[in-house]
Amino acid sequence: MEAHIKVATTPADVARQAADIVVASAQSAIAEKGSFSLALSGGRTPEALYTLLASEPYRSQVDWSRTEFYFGDERCVPPDSPQSNYGMARRTLAAAPIPETNFHRMRGEIEPEQAAREYGQLLKQKFGDGGIDLVLLGMGDDGHTASLFPHTSALDEQEHRCVANYVEKLSTSRITLTAPFINRSGGVLVLVAGAEKAARVHEVLEGAKDPHRLPIQMINPGSGRLTWILDAGAAGMHN
Repeated sequence: MEAHIKVATTPADVARQAADIVVASAQSAIAEKGSFSLALSGGRTPEALYTLLASEPYRSQVDWSRTEFYFGDERCVPPDSPQSNYGMARRTLAAAPIPETNFHRMRGEIEPEQAAREYGQLLKQKFGDGGIDLVLLGMGDDGHTASLFPHTSALDEQEHRCVANYVEKLSTSRITLTAPFINRSGGVLVLVAGAEKAARVHEVLEGAKDPHRLPIQMINPGSGRLTWILDAGAAGMHN
C-alpha cells in the first residue's frame, strides 16, 4: 500500500494535522460501530498531540466515553515513572473526560514476558482477528518504530500480537506490539519531526526495502491507510 505523505511547517503543525485526523477517525468509528480504539505512542510530538486533543476545540468533538486507548509499546518501568508512555499519555490527556477504565496499559512494572502475554490476551479478547482503529507511531533516528528496533527478535514475530523485545543497544527489554498486529489496524499515523531525521525518512520511504535494518518499513496496514506527517525539517525542506 502506498503511504500518504503530508508535510507540515513546524512540529506544532504536525500535532495539529494529527489531531484533525484523530478526531475525524474517532467520529467516523463511533458513528459506524459505537466505539473508537486508538493506540498511543511515546515521544515529544505525540505529547503535543495529546495536549491538543485534551483542549478545545478538539476535546468537545470526541465522545471520550466511547474511546478506548491502547499502547504501541512501553518501557519496563512503573506507571508513575517519568519514562512511562502510559504515564505521559495519562498526564497530557487528563483534561479530557476519559474514564480511567478506557486506558489499557502495558504493565511495565512486571516481568516483560508476562506483561506482553497479558497484553496479547487482552488484544485477542478485544479485537479477535481484527485490529485497532488507529495506531499512532513515531520513528527513531535508527528507523525503529514502537519498540521494534533494528536486528531484534520481535521483527521475526509472526504469531503474537504483543511481545517482550530485548534491545541490546539499550541493555533493556521493551514491551511492543508486533508488526503483523499493527498491520491489521484501520489506519496508521506516523509522526516525525526534526531535520536530524530527514536522511532516515528519505531512506525509509525512497530507499531499498531492508526492514531488519529499518523496522518501520514493516509497517504497511493491509486494508487500512498509512499516513506520514512530517515537519519541514524531517521532510528535508531546508530554509
